[in-house]
Amino acid sequence: MPGKALFQKTFTIKKDDFANAGEASVQIKNILKDVGFDSSVIRRVAVASYEAEMNVVMYGGGGNVRLAVNPDNVMLVVEDKGPGIPDVDQAMQEGFSTATDEMREMGFGAGMGLPNIKRNSDDLKIITSPDSGTRLEICIRSSVSGTEEN
Repeated sequence: MPGKALFQKTFTIKKDDFANAGEASVQIKNILKDVGFDSSVIRRVAVASYEAEMNVVMYGGGGNVRLAVNPDNVMLVVEDKGPGIPDVDQAMQEGFSTATDEMREMGFGAGMGLPNIKRNSDDLKIITSPDSGTRLEICIRSSVSGTEEN
C-alpha cells in the first residue's frame, strides 16, 4: 500500500454474530461516500467487504477488517481466527459451500463469497493454512471524485 492513507480504521468482527453482521461493511460504505469515491467503486468495496465480513462471522471464528483509503485505491485486510481454508481452488468455485444447515436457513451459504470478492477486486491475495486462520488482502483501485484527470 504505497503512500500515506487518507483514512484508516479497523473493525472487529465477532464469531457467529449474525445480528450485527454487515455493520462494518455499512460503515465502510459510508466512509467512502464521505471521502468522495465514485459510486461504482463504493459498490465494489461494499460487496467485497460484506462477503469477507460474513465469512469471518460464519467460518472465521471472529477477526477484523482493516480499511485503508488512499487517493488511488481502497485496501481491505481481513484476518480471522478460523481453521483456514483447506482447498482455496475449491473455495473459489462458484456454488461451493461449507455452510451448515442453520446458516442456509438464514439465507447464507450459496457459495458465492470468495468468488464475489474476487469479481469485485482488482487484486486479491489469500493467505491461509490449517489452524492458523485466513488473511485476505483486497485492493480496489480508483480515484477520489474530483482528482481524476480528464
